[in-house]
Amino acid sequence: MHTKLCQLLGENYVLTGADRAKWLTDWTGGYTADPVAVLRPGNTAEVAGIMKIASAFGMPVVPVSGNTGLTGATSGNDMLMLSVDRLNQIEEVDAAGRTATVGAGVILSSLHAAADDQDMIFPLTFGARSSAMIGGVLGTNAGGSNVLRYGNTRDLCLGLEVVTADGQILDMMGKLHKDNSGLNLKHLIIGSEGTLGVITRAVMKLHPKPMAYATAMVAVPQLSDALDLLNQLQAATSNAVEAFEYMPATYIESHLKMFPDARAPFDDRYDVNILLEVGATAPRDALPGPDGAIPVQEQLTEILGQMLESGQLLDAVVAQNDTQRAEMWARREAAGEIAFHKKPFVNTDVAVGVTDVPAFLTRAEDGLAALDPDATSGVVAHLGDGNIHYTAYPSRQDAALNDAICEMVEDIIADLRGSFSAEHGVGTSKLRTMARRKDPATLAAMKAIKAALDPNGILNPGKMFPTS
Repeated sequence: MHTKLCQLLGENYVLTGADRAKWLTDWTGGYTADPVAVLRPGNTAEVAGIMKIASAFGMPVVPVSGNTGLTGATSGNDMLMLSVDRLNQIEEVDAAGRTATVGAGVILSSLHAAADDQDMIFPLTFGARSSAMIGGVLGTNAGGSNVLRYGNTRDLCLGLEVVTADGQILDMMGKLHKDNSGLNLKHLIIGSEGTLGVITRAVMKLHPKPMAYATAMVAVPQLSDALDLLNQLQAATSNAVEAFEYMPATYIESHLKMFPDARAPFDDRYDVNILLEVGATAPRDALPGPDGAIPVQEQLTEILGQMLESGQLLDAVVAQNDTQRAEMWARREAAGEIAFHKKPFVNTDVAVGVTDVPAFLTRAEDGLAALDPDATSGVVAHLGDGNIHYTAYPSRQDAALNDAICEMVEDIIADLRGSFSAEHGVGTSKLRTMARRKDPATLAAMKAIKAALDPNGILNPGKMFPTS
């Protein structure tokens, strides 16, 4: 097999021994891999060739992009790891059609820059944008901070090219906004974490670049008040709110402790802190007036001022320049470092209806205290779409306690009819949860699809689909 792979790719792109080091640990440091070899194909034909060889030998293949996932989806031993990092061509940026055709190895920030050059944006963004790759964000259906306005990765993809387990190439690379010519295989592959096929290329949607942003930190009396704030802002701005992020006082304190040079968002401490951003694409909202004021910023300042006077807000700070805006975003984008700064931890990524966020957090805190009175927690949330990152820090390293905490969160999520995986995927970390909580009929249908597309089970085995 090794000889065939070297003949296909060239010896320099079949990595063994110490040459594999870059791929052996993921971003969290909690999941490791010990592959037979790391393969670095340079085009779709080579990916297809790899899968044909792997299929003939019955060898498992684990696709890997930027390795910034949080659920162990690229972990494993005694397999071939297929890196898409050389599939990094930005083939076309079509500003008129508002699309970009890219390889799976294109780094997210590189696509941001290419779109920016055409006065467009690719709106998907999150803290790991400088290392995450398009194949990975499609494989996990990543969300990020702008889902409120632009949707998840699935909503930002028009076309897809995929290599199947037996080396066939599925060409779904159209730029169509409408296509009812059969089952939507594209949407089936997106979010499947490399278990149904290897994504090699994609056509992604671009959006007009906002001409101006209005960004603010606000404090509200209660978390339940935040939804009223969001709805008022959406009504006033014609649904132009791009981000609405929740950071409790404990998060702010953790941020200041980890980054001592950072500033607090307000002079006073508040329990409920919200980062919000409005993007203006119309000249009437974005072009400075005679006095130099930017209308969208003036509008946001006026709205927040009225809400301060009425008592709906406790405090508000509107960014006056790009530096202040960047400071606000840096606070939010440090969430990954903050969440994993302390061990042991139990990391969850859940979604509930937007009106159920306060109930989830109250019940989760009560449940954690009942299981481990000395435990603490950390919270940050994409509040506008109901996605909560709830991290528990047990007082001791105890596998049974960790599992009990997971089950407690699962119970609340089930009662609220939410999801135990909002944007990070399943990988290996949520296999027990899948077995316990996924509707049996739904899980059986998923396994049937897996068996049909990957009958020998060689694509990212041991991920997403529980074995019992």
